Amino acid sequence: MGKVKIKRKSTLIDMTAMSDVTVLLLTFFMLTSTFLQKEPITVITPSSVSEIKVPTANLVTVLVSPKGNVFISLAGDKDSTYSSENMRAELIKNVVARYNDVYNTNIQLTASEVTTFARTNMFGVGIKELKGWLDLSQEKRDEYIDPAKNPKAGIPIDMNQNLERPNEFQIWMNCIYNLTNPNMEGAIKRGEGIAIKADKSTTYDKIQVVMDNLQTMKMNKFSLMTALKSEDE
Repeated sequence: MGKVKIKRKSTLIDMTAMSDVTVLLLTFFMLTSTFLQKEPITVITPSSVSEIKVPTANLVTVLVSPKGNVFISLAGDKDSTYSSENMRAELIKNVVARYNDVYNTNIQLTASEVTTFARTNMFGVGIKELKGWLDLSQEKRDEYIDPAKNPKAGIPIDMNQNLERPNEFQIWMNCIYNLTNPNMEGAIKRGEGIAIKADKSTTYDKIQVVMDNLQTMKMNKFSLMTALKSEDE
């Protein structure tokens, strides 16, 4: 009796549909994801059990390095009127005007320098050095605010209690509070608009300087950014 021949089937799998789904998923995640912004230092935030999320809009982030260098990041609304770039452009003009008034200086920024600042996510230089810093290339600006390469990087801050002659950190925060964006003022009042971010190795006395300045300015509501604790911690 002859053997029954089994008809061989093709092992070729049509991947066209799978490729289409992959491209669609990739496009979706690219359009909906919030990319991490570049920061002068990399920090590992301490762990906690808090599950309250820090907002991504109408937020000022104060970054404190382990050595006490202070940097600020400002995020506005998604709306074009109060976008991050528009808010930063308004902020830098107000800060320079306020500094000139308090310290009797005459710092003037060009339109190009204002635009450069508006596109900068996080900043941390003395106001006197601001103009020269904005005229540098992107690479040189990054190096200038890197504490590992420039120990003097950061916004000047001390335990000043005299608001008639505010330090530079207080000038920045006061001008942020007075931005025309009504949501920014409301967020700060509710304690949702200010977040202090620091590495877990940063000592309390470094962070206390920032908190003391905020409380001196009656900005008593702010949050400390942490990472969620794991089951092993």
